[in-house]
Amino acid sequence: MNILVLQHAEAEHPGVFRSFLDEDGHSWTTVHLYRGDPLPESMAGYDALWVLGGPMDVWQEDENPWLVAEKTFIRRAVMDEGFPFLGLCLGHQLLAEVVGGTVGPAAEPEIGVLPVNMTVEGASGILFDGIDPVFPVLQWHSAMVTALPSDCKVLATTDACPVQAFSWQTRAHGVQFHLEVESDTVESWAAIPEYAAALDLALGQNGVEIMRTACADNAEKFASTAERFYINWMQCCAQA
Repeated sequence: MNILVLQHAEAEHPGVFRSFLDEDGHSWTTVHLYRGDPLPESMAGYDALWVLGGPMDVWQEDENPWLVAEKTFIRRAVMDEGFPFLGLCLGHQLLAEVVGGTVGPAAEPEIGVLPVNMTVEGASGILFDGIDPVFPVLQWHSAMVTALPSDCKVLATTDACPVQAFSWQTRAHGVQFHLEVESDTVESWAAIPEYAAALDLALGQNGVEIMRTACADNAEKFASTAERFYINWMQCCAQA
């Protein structure tokens, strides 16, 4: 596969998924939207679209005018042309808005290593096959999907954020949390001002160390969950 990746911040790349792609011989091309890179004219030459996280919100189009073109591009790729899609955090929220859902500020931001609960639909589907019904993930968000259209299925949830993962039809998936964690993820993301402010507010002045320790303690679990999720997403692509 050749995957088109839309990236919104220097530090927020595909993370550990890069090693899985390399091992399997897949390739990817990154569009750095925050740098002003133009979107391709079409998905010609690509087999799937990944949209990553970022410190901006889906409604901040004045501050990030490229969001307008990005939403149009995602809508065409997913809804009109049927390309497989994976959205992480901001990418998850963008997918929700594009297919007719809504996104807004979270009443209770989720920041830290926290458990996510699989729904009945998630447990019976492909994307989370072989993953524990309750599993720890890295959360770092202050916005969330607040509503989805009827042709979406919620696959994972928490009390604070009911839509932790969802699917649209058979080929598009979004997850609010982060599975792409690597050893330097916390350090590099904490250098992003918006993330640093949210981290300090949630965990205090020692937030970076608290988060780094929590991620290190869960590193083995993160890695196995990420690999299984990646395999499952590829299987979803094959079935779609």
